[in-house]
Amino acid sequence: MEAIRYFLFRSLRNMASSPLLCSAAILTMGVALAAVGVFLLVVLNLQNLTKDWRDDIQVVAYMDKVPSATELDEVLQKVKAFPEVETAIFVSKTDALQRFTKRLGEDSDLLTGLRADVLPASLELQLKGEYQTRNAVQQVADRLKSELKLEDLQYGKDWLEQFESFTTLLELVGVVLGGFLVFAAVFIVSNTIKLTLYARRDELEIMTLVGATLRFIKTPFIIEGLLQGILGGVLAVVILYGLHHFVLKDGLQVLLLTPAGFTIEFLPREMQLAIAAAGAFLGVLGSLLALRRFVRI
Repeated sequence: MEAIRYFLFRSLRNMASSPLLCSAAILTMGVALAAVGVFLLVVLNLQNLTKDWRDDIQVVAYMDKVPSATELDEVLQKVKAFPEVETAIFVSKTDALQRFTKRLGEDSDLLTGLRADVLPASLELQLKGEYQTRNAVQQVADRLKSELKLEDLQYGKDWLEQFESFTTLLELVGVVLGGFLVFAAVFIVSNTIKLTLYARRDELEIMTLVGATLRFIKTPFIIEGLLQGILGGVLAVVILYGLHHFVLKDGLQVLLLTPAGFTIEFLPREMQLAIAAAGAFLGVLGSLLALRRFVRI
């Protein structure tokens, strides 16, 4: 217990003796982790938004000729047997016109005089969540064409391709940006600890001469990196909260073209703790890199 108290005291003394360097390391760590956090915040809300979009993905098969009741039951049974299909609904020509009339709202008078069968009947398929991808939708469409001879299909193929390309690009940007910011944070902490080591080089050499072990010398600096990392992580969460409250909550609503009722969420508690833990890890890693070079010298 006494050793822990001593190491903690030495770490705090090191930080207090170099307030400018220590503040720079904490601030840089906080800004770097906050930048990663902003990206996570955008991705989190984009995933929530796209989940709503994906729930609306349907495969619609239009029928020029309405099958008999018996044939329609057979088609529905076959379609519902597809592992990808969650629900299958037949929409008659009359139902299609009623839907269209309801969507027009006040402009529904434009449809006055049209025949009830002006719109085609259709078969609407809602896919299960795990199958709402481009490949799965394409497979369902191919089976409808080959097995049930349904040719006139609509399933947003182009939109799905563009959407999946966008999400892939977003993930790639996240990996590159996150890697760069993590490298910058480790570099800053490492150099801060390194400058502290150089400033105390004579003192450390004397400690070595009087019999201090490398572990005894290095431990306070590792704790210093840990403390700087934790403070940087907490600062990052505070910065993120301020950005979310004053900027991102409204800015992302406009940027993502969110529908009415959609709320931009803040990072869940688990992610906030993960940012603080990441700061601690990066602080320790930066300290170890600095100490490794110091030991060589």
